Amino acid sequence: MSVVELRQYTLHPGARDALIDLFEREFVTGQQAVGITLGGRFRDLDHPDRFVWLRAFPDMAHRRRALEAFYTGPVWRAHRDEANATMIDSDDVLLLRGPGFLPDPGATEVQATICRPPTATAFDAWADRHLHPRHALHRTEHAVNDFPRLPVRTGLDVRAWFGPSEPPPWPPLQRLRLAPVTAAG
Repeated sequence: MSVVELRQYTLHPGARDALIDLFEREFVTGQQAVGITLGGRFRDLDHPDRFVWLRAFPDMAHRRRALEAFYTGPVWRAHRDEANATMIDSDDVLLLRGPGFLPDPGATEVQATICRPPTATAFDAWADRHLHPRHALHRTEHAVNDFPRLPVRTGLDVRAWFGPSEPPPWPPLQRLRLAPVTAAG
């Protein structure tokens, strides 16, 4: 299992496609070059000014080193002002432990669910009946964020998964309908 960031950016109205174009053109290879594994990148179908994406690291130490390398490196320095100009908020980040997630090629919509179960036992019993490995189940990573320049949400013990499923018996924190971003559009 990897350390995974599930990042949800709120953008200025109409800026999402500009950020996605910049992200795909510059930030995918720039992050991969420092050892970051990029996961799915999505347009939120219910919020036209939200960009959702995942990235993964083998462990927390690798995360810190890779983030330091990227955010002090030439790609971010060259494009940070352009990227930051699109964003209202980039701090809605869950630090998770799981397999990461990439949508199937050709997928046009992906569902994601984030919930806060009452107990781990209750969740595990529900998940055993309703989720399978393709749901790419993630759980909160409780390690201290050792790269505080990029805040993460704390104080939550959540589960997140991708794909259609029965709703859990407790209210989800979020149910997202996401359209995968592709290099062509």
